[in-house]
Amino acid sequence: MRIIGGKYRGRQINPPSGFRARPTTDFARESLFNILTNRLVFEGLEVLDLFAGTGSIGIEFVSRGAELVHQVDIDRRNIGFIRKIAGELKINNIKAMHIDARDFLKTCRHRYDIVFADPPYDLPWLGEIPDLILGAGILKDDGKLILEHPAGYSFNGHHCFSEQRKYGRVNFSFFTSVPRPLP
Repeated sequence: MRIIGGKYRGRQINPPSGFRARPTTDFARESLFNILTNRLVFEGLEVLDLFAGTGSIGIEFVSRGAELVHQVDIDRRNIGFIRKIAGELKINNIKAMHIDARDFLKTCRHRYDIVFADPPYDLPWLGEIPDLILGAGILKDDGKLILEHPAGYSFNGHHCFSEQRKYGRVNFSFFTSVPRPLP
């Protein structure tokens, strides 16, 4: 797996054998960041990466100029790997936290420009994630939630849904922090 763009472009992130996280594919990650590059100014962004896994999404944001990235994962090995990679790249604006995503959302008082969530595709409560994040009050007024999920989920009817993109087996649903107007 490689960093797609920015300061660390081309750097490889190689999780150890037996790593249990399912990383976002390079193709899907590149497509996502192409969309974001046309919509955002990365410099100064504050980003939350829930279900961080390898940490590649957070590193992509830092590589492009994000000011702060918090990465949350329940697996201690994933957090150890993220901290190792951040150390090797001398990244000091990533904070990797070993905590369950739901517990984090209950206690978090920070507000983010972007929340990216890439839960395990078989997570029993995956469908609840948009409401949990949006209900936690952690998005800034113009903040965005990006949820990676399998094709079996559709969030089109959600009151904060804005669009869905599909790249192979990877789906990204985008949400705004403010509900869309009623028709």
